[in-house]
Amino acid sequence: MFFVDTIEVSGLGNRSYLAGGGRTAVVVDPPRDFDQVIEAAVRRGVRISHVVETHLHNDYVTGGPELARVVGAAYLVPAAARVSFARTPVHDGDRTPVDTGAGLSLRAMATPGHTPHHTSYVLEEHGIAVAVFTGGSLLIGTVGRPDLVEPRLTERLARAQHASAHRLAAELPDATAVLPTHGFGSFCSARPAEGADTTIGAEKASNEALTRDVDTFVADLLAGLDDIPAYYAHMGPANAEGPAPVDLTPPAVADADEIAARLAAGEWVVDLRQRMAFAEGHVAGSFNFEAEGQLATHLAWLIPWGRPVTLLAESPEQLAAAQRELVRVGIDRPAAAATGGPADWVREGEEPASFRRADFAGLAARADAGGVVVLDVRRDSERAGGHVEGSLHIPLHELHRRLGEVPEGEVWVHCGGGLRAAIAASLLDAAGRGVVAVDDSFDAAGRAGLVVRAPGHEEAAA
Repeated sequence: MFFVDTIEVSGLGNRSYLAGGGRTAVVVDPPRDFDQVIEAAVRRGVRISHVVETHLHNDYVTGGPELARVVGAAYLVPAAARVSFARTPVHDGDRTPVDTGAGLSLRAMATPGHTPHHTSYVLEEHGIAVAVFTGGSLLIGTVGRPDLVEPRLTERLARAQHASAHRLAAELPDATAVLPTHGFGSFCSARPAEGADTTIGAEKASNEALTRDVDTFVADLLAGLDDIPAYYAHMGPANAEGPAPVDLTPPAVADADEIAARLAAGEWVVDLRQRMAFAEGHVAGSFNFEAEGQLATHLAWLIPWGRPVTLLAESPEQLAAAQRELVRVGIDRPAAAATGGPADWVREGEEPASFRRADFAGLAARADAGGVVVLDVRRDSERAGGHVEGSLHIPLHELHRRLGEVPEGEVWVHCGGGLRAAIAASLLDAAGRGVVAVDDSFDAAGRAGLVVRAPGHEEAAA
């Protein structure tokens, strides 16, 4: 008998896996904070004998080298991946025993496409494939994006993705469970994946890589690629170098004077509270990135890389969770931190800053009076599906560099649901602009009476 435990890394939209038998197990694509993996192994009563990587990751810092060192496991990395540390190189067709008593082994399958060296691992029980760890190759209904390595390789890698998907489908039984690392919100996925589990047979019937000819697949894949988070440029090199161990001890405590001094020095002060609380009162100049709102992705995408960051949290627990999430993307140590609320963080004699929140109905009523700047901070792909007539478009991840492009006037900023609008509103507020955060679903814009212009037609609600 075998088991496969899934370790969700929900903030980044990824999964890691612990798989094995009664005595030993293998870990696939571990997160940097791997204590949860060790806890899973302890619950199972198994020893981790191998740690394997499907590829050098572009969206997070791996915990693989350090986990292998801590537990005394062999560290398997595709042979063609160029790294600066000792590892066991893996070639296509290599078999690795996992639990001999249970008849379990891993078979490496070269599946280039997401990266040139990408490798999937087939879990076999007595020689029969029962699951395949596909990393960034075959995902649920889609594949990993091929444009994260080098622009000149993108089309070639897209064609390789198609071929790799077909190889998996041809060589593995339909009942084989497909266990990808990406596709649960990660920007490494070419399309958003739907569903939580799948098999080779199910993918044959629904996956775009297996239902379309290669030319159609490649053309559609390349046309639909979304923006690449800026911090991805730093993840691959960090993983190739070999990440340092994490330090999750509490940061130095900052009082109100130090918070003000760090702001004056141009450092980032990030308030982790919910956007409603931030809008009601916050330290002037601070930015709002909700702790529960894909913190790592949004903050790492926007912050100038290496800029010191001070975290403001409601509680030590919220601060600790944020630290854990941030180390996964290489933001290792906050410069300082504080817990509590604005009354604790604002210097004596100063008042917290604030701005208003509204919905699209409020925007429609205010827009009738004129003099309003409507700022859309969604990504290009979202904007292409429809936008408020007359709105200015600056994607959130570009806003901090393009604040000077926002015209004079009261800025009503919106996104698709409210979270990114709150981040944008905090950036504008910190720059001294009068701002209103539209905390509403974009679907409500037309119903509120705003003219929503979409490709080829115009829609207006009564």
